[in-house]
Amino acid sequence: MEITLSRFAGFCGGVKRAYEMVAGLDMSKTSQPVFILGSLVHNDDVMKKIEEKGIRKISPDDFASGAYDNIGTLIVSAHGVGPDIYSLAQKRGIEIIDTTCPKVTQVQKLSSLHSNSDSQVIIVGDKNHKEVKGIFECGGKRGIMISDHDDLEKLKLDPGKKIIVISQTTQNKEFFDEASDVIKSRYPDVEIENTICLATENRQSEVRKMSEENDVMIIIGSPDSANSARLYEIAKSINPKSYFIERADDMKLEWFSGASRVGISAGASTPAWIIDEVTRKVRD
Repeated sequence: MEITLSRFAGFCGGVKRAYEMVAGLDMSKTSQPVFILGSLVHNDDVMKKIEEKGIRKISPDDFASGAYDNIGTLIVSAHGVGPDIYSLAQKRGIEIIDTTCPKVTQVQKLSSLHSNSDSQVIIVGDKNHKEVKGIFECGGKRGIMISDHDDLEKLKLDPGKKIIVISQTTQNKEFFDEASDVIKSRYPDVEIENTICLATENRQSEVRKMSEENDVMIIIGSPDSANSARLYEIAKSINPKSYFIERADDMKLEWFSGASRVGISAGASTPAWIIDEVTRKVRD
């Protein structure tokens, strides 16, 4: 059996940076106790390693409500957050460790800049995703979120005002292009800012090609990981024998019956040790 592993599988630059910042944290030199806002990245195995350091998880709602009044340090995840969290932390004298991906920070700045200039900002992305919520909040909650075709169909804008389209960094490139084309057909003067991370584009493009060339596709990632789920959606749309797993034990022997070529890819929050385990098990 021939196994092809994606060149772009696993941690992207932003996730690697966030993980190294937290994994290498000297807890003895950090204000205690240390909390992280949600998950550093959407992967249970990575979060277990973080929690082993004594770092506890807190939801944005619990932080905002003051449910925990003894926080010494707050870690902001790679997905980023809106400005209210930073303001609250400063008022309460809480130390911030900010691991927001630099690519996400750029999109947040665009959202803020264009919203403050009274432009109509369209955010193409999953409205329930942490990154998109943060981008929306950075724009003063004045943006319009487009998550699916229904949102696109209902979209109504003022043609007399400037229109800007930006994107979640891990958005499906095909949907972003489709949404941009539809908006441009209705509002020709729209300004399109493709803010999808290049690593995401490369990963998605390679999965499309691999799905055509292999008998079976294995996509590794957490169900909570937007970029992993999109890889699976892309693979499944091309190759019916595509499977979405979190770790090696999720695989079933019958998936590989009659297969001579297997492709493996993984989302940006999947660590190398899980990819290695999956590859070994497929080979065995």
